[in-house]
Order: sequence, then C-alpha cells, then structure tokens
Amino acid sequence: MLAERYSLPLLNATHLEEAKARELERFVRSQILSELTQPNYVFLFSATGLSLMQIQSDRLLNICADFYGPTVNYRRHKGGGKGQMIAKAVGLHTGQLPTVLDATAGLGGDAFVLASLGCSITMTERVVEVRALLADGLRVAREWGGRHEASLITILDRMHLLDSDAASYMQTLAPTCCPDVIYLDPMFPVRTKRTQVKKEMHVFHQLVGSDPDADQLLEIACAKAKKRVVVKRPRIAPQLADAKPSYTLEGKSNRFDVYVCG
Repeated sequence: MLAERYSLPLLNATHLEEAKARELERFVRSQILSELTQPNYVFLFSATGLSLMQIQSDRLLNICADFYGPTVNYRRHKGGGKGQMIAKAVGLHTGQLPTVLDATAGLGGDAFVLASLGCSITMTERVVEVRALLADGLRVAREWGGRHEASLITILDRMHLLDSDAASYMQTLAPTCCPDVIYLDPMFPVRTKRTQVKKEMHVFHQLVGSDPDADQLLEIACAKAKKRVVVKRPRIAPQLADAKPSYTLEGKSNRFDVYVCG
C-alpha cells in the first residue's frame, strides 16, 4: 500500500532485527540491484518501523520519526522543561497550556517537545513521504510505550496528525476552531557546500527542496492564530515575508520570531 501510494520501492527488513548498519546497507543494495532503474529513495520497513533511505553511491542516509530513543528521552527528562526557548516562544512561561498547530511538522521533533510539556498539538505535513514516516513513528512509539512507559502514551495522546497540508487546513478553520498558537518551521535552503546540516535535513533538502510559499503560509497563520504565530529560523536567515516580528528569542544557531496576534 505504501509503495503504491508514494510510488517508492518498499523493502521488508523485518527479518534483520539484530542487523548492524553495514549489514543493513548490504541488504538494501542487494535488493535495489534487481531494479531496472536505480531508485534515489526507498522505504524500509523493519522491526523498529518505517524509515526512508536516500541511496547514494558512497553511503545510505536513513531517517525516521523517533519518539522514544535515547536522544529523545534525554531531552524530555533533562532538556530544560518550560525554560527551553521553544516553550517560551509558544507562551508556556505564562503558565498557560496553549493549543498549537505545528503547520510544518516534519518528523515531529518540536511537536513532541511541546506535547511533553502539556500542549495539545495538531500536526500537518504536506510532503506525503515525510507524513508517512511521522504517522508510523507515532504508531511504533505508542506500541513501545504500551510495553515500557505508560507516561509516553499520555504525551502521544496530545499529538494529532492530519492528512492535509497546512494552507488547506488553516483556510477551512472557523474562528472558534482556530488554535492559540501556529508554529512554522519552513525549510531554509543550504547556501554553501561547507554548511553542516543534520542527515534528515540533507535528505529533506534533496527530497523536498525549499518552501517557496513560506511567506504566504505566514500570512495565513497570522490571520488564523488566536494568540501568536511562532516561526523557527536559522539565526542568520531573513524574516519571512520581510515581516518584523513582535519580538525574537535567539540562540546559538536558531531563533524564534514571535508574531503576537490580536
């Protein structure tokens, strides 16, 4: 079903549960050699869920949505809580728990942080391949939480993924149904070969490109959010639509431009 829907080969690697990365790579390459046209991307379904692999001559880049791994758990328990910049940006420092629309959810990392801090999160992601990873990541995490950590289920219950793109969804919202906060993290083009990006960002740039309609998305968001729109940007990136934010929270590599509504 996934292969047909997304027009990408899907490889079943559930029999390689204990395989190391090199062994998994050999398996993938052996499978795609049978293809008449060498694919640039494949879905890989394993015991740990669905991932997307970018096939390169010298390496494979593998990305998935992770909501229970060591890195995620460390940030959840020791990441700074409501003192984190993203928490301050959406208004958690005021003592309220806003409803949040993550309009560019990606692999759900920021949405999970906010959900772990008590926010109710609606997520949209227009790239259907990434949306598939996100949906399966939520499924796998729920199964893991049911076996190992019930508190994870409580967090996942606050995360709701829609089968829609952000612009279409926001334009259908009646005033009474609008979220308190709309969160945007549009793709920012990598400008130089020397720029270092995470592997998932590398795959995203190759698969998705930039977000040419990000300025329009900000305009729609500002018309729909009840309290504020938060835009996550690289620290050196220009403001969306050249629109001056109400204020900015700036870190070492990223910043949050906050547009207060109403």
